[in-house]
Amino acid sequence: MTKATPQDQKRLLDLQALDTRLDQLAHRAKSLPQHARIAELDGRIADLDTAIAASRTAVGDLRRELAKAEADVQQVRDRAARDQQRLDSGTGSAKDLQALQSEMVSLAKRQGDLEDVELEVMERLEAHEGTLSELTTAHAALLNDRAGVEAERDAELRVLEQQAAQVRTEREALAAPLEDRLIALYDRLRGRLGGVAVAALRHGRSEGSGLPVPGTELAKIKATPEDEIVYCEDSGRILVRGEDAF
Repeated sequence: MTKATPQDQKRLLDLQALDTRLDQLAHRAKSLPQHARIAELDGRIADLDTAIAASRTAVGDLRRELAKAEADVQQVRDRAARDQQRLDSGTGSAKDLQALQSEMVSLAKRQGDLEDVELEVMERLEAHEGTLSELTTAHAALLNDRAGVEAERDAELRVLEQQAAQVRTEREALAAPLEDRLIALYDRLRGRLGGVAVAALRHGRSEGSGLPVPGTELAKIKATPEDEIVYCEDSGRILVRGEDAF
């Protein structure tokens, strides 16, 4: 049976309290509400990234479409202007001049159709540019929100880390006098029993299981030398006997 002085067993109990405090601080650090808020914002930012990419692509396509429509209109205007110059000059046969007049009528209709297309593309482009602007503004606002939440989280994490550092300092001082074999036993039990390796026996009740210790077992513990480590039968944890154990 493993032996340890009552004082060292009490140190184990105090060590457990500090380790439990460290576990609680670590849990608080992982459970800060800002983590969930940042995750939610990251999801919304990712959605906006996708929407912005699609919107930019649409705007780019429409700008190219508009440039082509403008070029088509300009081409017809240039052709009509050349035909008008020829008509104004009066050169050519009557048949040629009649053909030019007929062509200018066709060009005017063609220009009108192309300008309608140009206007429709411009309207679509304006709508998409407005959407892109709104998406970009919303994206910037979300990034700003995320930066604020991240700053809050980091501030709380710093406070928790300062508290944890203080507890770790206390723990090191408390554990220093304990034998390596005792620390190894304690660490092994902590790893196996969900982080709690040591509990007190108070008034016949195991704080390791939360249950009263059966009379026969309690009598056996009472008869065990105080420098021998005893265990809770229900939880498997070390039971530390103090003045109020029985």
